[in-house]
Amino acid sequence: MRINKFLAEQGVASRRGADTIIEEGRVRINGRAAKAGDDVDLSDVVELDGKILSHKVKYEYYLLNKPKGCVCTVRDENVKEARKTVMDLLPNGVGRVFPVGRLDYDTEGMLLLTNDGDLAYRLTAPQSEIPKTYLVRIGGTISPAELNRLRAGVEIEKGVVTKKCKITVVETDKAYTKLHIVLTEGKNREIRKMFEAVGKEVKFLKRIKIGELTLSGLDRGEVRRLSPEEVFYLKNL
Repeated sequence: MRINKFLAEQGVASRRGADTIIEEGRVRINGRAAKAGDDVDLSDVVELDGKILSHKVKYEYYLLNKPKGCVCTVRDENVKEARKTVMDLLPNGVGRVFPVGRLDYDTEGMLLLTNDGDLAYRLTAPQSEIPKTYLVRIGGTISPAELNRLRAGVEIEKGVVTKKCKITVVETDKAYTKLHIVLTEGKNREIRKMFEAVGKEVKFLKRIKIGELTLSGLDRGEVRRLSPEEVFYLKNL
């Protein structure tokens, strides 16, 4: 098994995050510094920050209704005064898990957390095209022509064009418009940049569905364990 997959299954980080941890020199295999691409098996002793990791893994799966004002990372090491992370919202007794994908600091809604690296990779890999539904509120109104531009794909950065998407107007008046938008990709701040491309500002953004999985009545900041049926559904999306 590749070392980054092993670390992901331990709930240390996603595979990409594990690659970063390896590059930082924090992982050792049988006493030597690990390298990207190394393989490990049951006979190997793997250490992270000096602590030996067990080869036995029990997968855990959680659903969080993320509030605004926290970051989707295990540790916030990018600022002098660390901000609250989604890990701070987990109750005692939750094992070592990591967030699947990311929601912006100011974005709310559905976030999965697990130590199942294979599932996390499948749900976030661009080629999987897993549909994710968002509730968006913008200031003012939006024209049919502007909606069609968004549906067809818009350039959000030089040479970066979004994929086709589904957009439905839920509610509108002169002051604001609420929409549902379904994406099958997850570029950084994609929705905010999409609406900026047609001259609109996103005032509120919340992820409300992954596939057909919903928040199931969870209040902001609440978390629950996924049922076996929900895990099966996600693995077969």
